[in-house]
Amino acid sequence: MNPYTVLGVARDADADTIKKAFRKLAKQHHPDRNEGSAEAERKFKEINRAFEVLSDPERRAAYDQFGAASLEPGFDANAARAWQQRSTGPRGGFGGGADFGVEDLLSQLFGAGGGRAPGGFSGGGFGGADVRAELSIDFRTAALGGERELRFGDGRTLTVRIPPGIRDGETLRLAGKGQPSPRGGQVGDLLLTVHTAQHPVFRREGEDLYVDLPITVGEALKGATVEVPTLDGPVRMRVPPGTQTDRKLRLRGKGIARRGQAPGDLYARVVVVVPEAVRPEQLDEALRAIEGAYGAPVRDGLLRSAAA
Repeated sequence: MNPYTVLGVARDADADTIKKAFRKLAKQHHPDRNEGSAEAERKFKEINRAFEVLSDPERRAAYDQFGAASLEPGFDANAARAWQQRSTGPRGGFGGGADFGVEDLLSQLFGAGGGRAPGGFSGGGFGGADVRAELSIDFRTAALGGERELRFGDGRTLTVRIPPGIRDGETLRLAGKGQPSPRGGQVGDLLLTVHTAQHPVFRREGEDLYVDLPITVGEALKGATVEVPTLDGPVRMRVPPGTQTDRKLRLRGKGIARRGQAPGDLYARVVVVVPEAVRPEQLDEALRAIEGAYGAPVRDGLLRSAAA
């Protein structure tokens, strides 16, 4: 995957350009707008992966330097640069002048055929001493940060700090928490790939959050101040009069806050809920007033356009 190609931006695109391209494509291919389309779902996931790379300065720099190799699980840019410096030959390529490609780089960084280590960790890695593992966390911990305890097969435990805003599939490097190298020297590192569970209310797109906000017909017609859930607790938001279903209302700075970056926004997608258990005679007078408020039949434009 080339994230620049996926988002359709130049390699020197700034953060705003990347964010605008992501939002446009994410809206176009969102599963809610393409129900039942496997291709749209695949494209949506690809767009999210591309934005995760290009919106993170460190991951973007690693991709710019190492290309597709940097997208592999467990890739460590610092180890790659160290290996590159040791291996650069007179022609500027990897391996003392030979033309080594991505496979050679991955082989050096991640090892070959590492097998499984106690406690579900996979061995291998650079120098044969790094250890790779996976950790599943809940959505709130991924967004706000926290701590999780790992238990090894030999009974040892390790407290892992989860940084705020970590993305699904990102890898944490815990220095000195791996295995001793079979060739001697320092203890290796633990490469911990994090998987984030979905949330029943919030959806994440980059650093922005999305939530469906039910409102009544009266609130939609007259406008209202309603409570909207955020990661920090409910906040009050003004719903303008005449709000339609699918309108998005924004709460600035109430999205995901990654360390060193401005927080994203929270978007509340309005869903107008029609009451079900109402007797017809209760509605007659109200409906006459509501129907009379429409200036023209609501489907006039649709029918005229279809006949053109």
